[in-house]
Amino acid sequence: MNIPVVYEDDYLLVADKPSGLLTVVTPKNEKRTLTSILGLLPCHRLDRETSGLIIYAKDKSTQRKMAQEFKDRQVKKTYIAFVSGIPHKREGVIKNRVEGMSAQTYYKVIESRNGFAILEARPFTGRTNQIRIHLKSIGHPVLGEDRFAFRRDFRIKAKRLMLHAAKLDFKHPVTGKPLVLESGVPLYFTEFLGRYN
Repeated sequence: MNIPVVYEDDYLLVADKPSGLLTVVTPKNEKRTLTSILGLLPCHRLDRETSGLIIYAKDKSTQRKMAQEFKDRQVKKTYIAFVSGIPHKREGVIKNRVEGMSAQTYYKVIESRNGFAILEARPFTGRTNQIRIHLKSIGHPVLGEDRFAFRRDFRIKAKRLMLHAAKLDFKHPVTGKPLVLESGVPLYFTEFLGRYN
């Protein structure tokens, strides 16, 4: 499978994960994952349905250093989300707990369309499914959502989860060099916008 590589050096590789591919093996023991394809050490995860940038380390020491950066909230992650409806507040911070733990997500409306909005979302914490749960909690689930919302409830249908990890901003764990990496929105997002002009 052709996985786009956005950045690579002796210590790190940053891949652009397609939607539908697991990052790591689940309890169901599915063998085909991004990690098995790359043969490297994942530094964080993306949901199967979410596409976009993900960092891999080439050795344990680099993986540990990256894990510390995530723990210290030094990695800034920016997502693009297409959500159902148009949020009343153009930007804000959602602070609802996720699985009993504190969680915060900043969001900003980039564009309003007929029946949906395009948001920029930045999680300050790294809870599992955080952005999806938070956007659902304010009444604007991500289009294509089928875990935290019912597909039949969506007026606008999407064939995939409309959530993309578009930007990573962090310090290289070995060289200390600032890295700002970006991924353009997937082709399906562009085609979707063409249909709902």
